Amino acid sequence: MDDLHRYLREAREALLSKLDGLSEYDVRRPLVPTGTNLLGLVKHVALVASGYFGETFGRPFPGPALFEDAAPNADMWATADESRDDLIDLWHRVWAHADATIEALPADAPGAVRWWGGEPVTLQLIMVHMLAEVNRHAGHADIVRELIDGRAGWRTPGDNLPDLDAPAWAEYHERLEATARKFT
Repeated sequence: MDDLHRYLREAREALLSKLDGLSEYDVRRPLVPTGTNLLGLVKHVALVASGYFGETFGRPFPGPALFEDAAPNADMWATADESRDDLIDLWHRVWAHADATIEALPADAPGAVRWWGGEPVTLQLIMVHMLAEVNRHAGHADIVRELIDGRAGWRTPGDNLPDLDAPAWAEYHERLEATARKFT
C-alpha cells in the first residue's frame, strides 16, 4: 500500500505541475476537438477522487461533488466563476481527504462505488483505479502542455526525455513524419 500511495502522490503532483508558469488563458484553453484543457483536467481528477476516496468508503468529502444531472463534461472545464486558485485549493483539500482515508483504512477495507451500480470494492482496488485515472489524465496534460508552450517532461521540463536541443528534436520529428508519409 505504501508504494501505491507514493505513486499516487507522484502522479497527482505531476498533473498539477502542468499548470506551473502558465497564464489564466493557457490553463483554460481547449487545444483538441474534445475540449481537453489543463485546469479542466485538474478539476475532473479532484472531483473524481473526492467520490472514490470519500463516498465509496462512507467518508464523504465536505465540498463539491460530481453531480449526475449536470451538463455533459461539466467537470472537465473551469467556468468563469471558478478561479484557478479555487480549483487548486479544491485539489489540495480533496487529496488531503484522500490521504486521510488511505491512512485510516486497511488495504482490504470494503467500500461500494454507487456509480458502478454499488459494486463492492476494496481500498486497494480504488487506489489502483485512481493511480490509473490520474496517470491517464497526466498524460493528457503532458500533450496539452506541450501544445501550449513546448514544455515536455514528467514533473519538470525534460526530466524523463532525452537531452536533445531544439534542432535535434526538429530532426527527430521530421524523421518520424517522413516515416509516416511512407504510409500515405
